[in-house]
Amino acid sequence: MSGERAAPWGFRPAERLIELANAVRARPDLPRDELAGLLARHGESPDDLTGQAFSEHDAAGLRAAAGRIARLVAEGGGADGADTDRAAHALNTLLAECGARPRLSRHGGHPWHLHADRGDDASWADWFLASSALTLAWILTEHGRVPWGECAAAGCSALYLGTGPGSARRYCSSACASRERVAAHRRRRRAGA
Repeated sequence: MSGERAAPWGFRPAERLIELANAVRARPDLPRDELAGLLARHGESPDDLTGQAFSEHDAAGLRAAAGRIARLVAEGGGADGADTDRAAHALNTLLAECGARPRLSRHGGHPWHLHADRGDDASWADWFLASSALTLAWILTEHGRVPWGECAAAGCSALYLGTGPGSARRYCSSACASRERVAAHRRRRRAGA
C-alpha cells in the first residue's frame, strides 16, 4: 500500500495528506472508489487499490485517519498564529501511537521509499497516520514553525500547507486571500465614508 511510486513530478506526501484531509473533511462518507482515485493520483499502484487490496473496511479506516490528520492540521495553525510546541507534542504523540520508526521499503515493483509505519502489512489507516505525522514533523522542523492550518477567509474551511517562501500563510489559495483583501478594503471605505 505505500507504493509511493515517483510520479513525473515526484512524490509529495504533504500534498497527499492535505488533499485527502480536505476531501474527507468535505465529505466524511467519501466513497471508497473516490479515495482510491485520490490515492492513485498520488502514486499508489492500481494493484494496491483493487477492491480486495483496499476494501470498504480499509476505506473506513483511512477516512477516520484522514479526519484525525485534518483536526491536527486545523488546530495547528491559522490566522492567530501557530503554537509550535502544541503541534510538536501532538505529532510526537501520533508518531508514538503509530510505532513510527522510519525505514526504507521496496515492494510491489516500487522503488525504495521511506515508510514510518509498523511494517509492509500495516493497515491503510496506520500507514496514512504514520506517513502524515512524519511529513508534518519534517515540515515543522524545516520551517521552525507550523506552516499549516485552516483558511482564515470567511466562509472557507479548507486546510492548507504554507511551505513556500515568504511570510506565514493564512489562506488556502490566492483567491481566498484576494477576497479577504477586497472585503477589508470595502469595510475600510465604508467606515471612512
